Amino acid sequence: MNRVLADWVLVLVTFVWGATFVVVQDAIKDIPVFAFLAIRFLSAGVILLFAALLLKRGRAALRTFSLWKNGLILGFWLYAGYAFQTLGLMHTTAAKSGLITGLCVALVPIFSIFLLRHKPPRGAFIGVGIATLGLFLLSGIRSGTVNIGDLLTLLCAIAFAIQIVLMAKHAREHDPLTLAAVQILFVGVLSEFSSLFMRESLHLIATSLTVPTVWIALLICSLLATVIAYFAQAAFQRYTTPTKTALIFSLEPVFAALVAVWYGGESLTLFSIFGGFLIVAGMLTAEFSGQERAHSRKKQGERPAKQSTL
Repeated sequence: MNRVLADWVLVLVTFVWGATFVVVQDAIKDIPVFAFLAIRFLSAGVILLFAALLLKRGRAALRTFSLWKNGLILGFWLYAGYAFQTLGLMHTTAAKSGLITGLCVALVPIFSIFLLRHKPPRGAFIGVGIATLGLFLLSGIRSGTVNIGDLLTLLCAIAFAIQIVLMAKHAREHDPLTLAAVQILFVGVLSEFSSLFMRESLHLIATSLTVPTVWIALLICSLLATVIAYFAQAAFQRYTTPTKTALIFSLEPVFAALVAVWYGGESLTLFSIFGGFLIVAGMLTAEFSGQERAHSRKKQGERPAKQSTL
């Protein structure tokens, strides 16, 4: 598999996630957040699970304990990211939430050291720093105080960073379709438990399902942003590094901003535009540093490191 192709597929996945911000923003005005997440991930998980059962290799993979164990671990961290982000939004602004969530880009290389025992090249850290500065400018936050919502959102960034690193570890061990199915199914189950724990109104949920914007958002998020996107992540992230994946995912606020301008009629400041350029610059810095490292090894006759350790 060509690493460039894998990177571009992940860029497309990131675009889908960024483009859903507008439709989700409209939908959660009418439906409780955890109920929305539960419907989104449970329906997507069932679709992926059914698709896996249609394939012989999928049925065989679903009988392995390690798949369910690793799927639960990945699903827990993915759920934790969404849960902490949602709880944090009750106490902080959306702009701050976007900035702090984006810090998962800077956390991935750190967790790669501890969880994968892999030290990314120096250029990857430089690229991460540039991308983080870009996220800072894109969010529009240049001053302010820290509150409980900011701390909860920081936990969200930690959870997403761990999920990215662990996906890099487990993506090579399992069939991508079954891994995505189990992971997403667990996110839906945990979201449903959260909805019950938060005592979200069943009457409000039932009423909201008759609203067109809610149905449109659920269809887009369940099929495009979950079924297809997370299957693509599980299938293609194995061919690139967790640090590169995090940098690609840092394009999500860029795509979200562009869609908001084109579809939602919002405007961008010069700081936001410059922030978007810095995110792309950070990605390119990490990419070129990785190529230089591989070229140096090849020139010196060294054997390249196995991709499974990245």
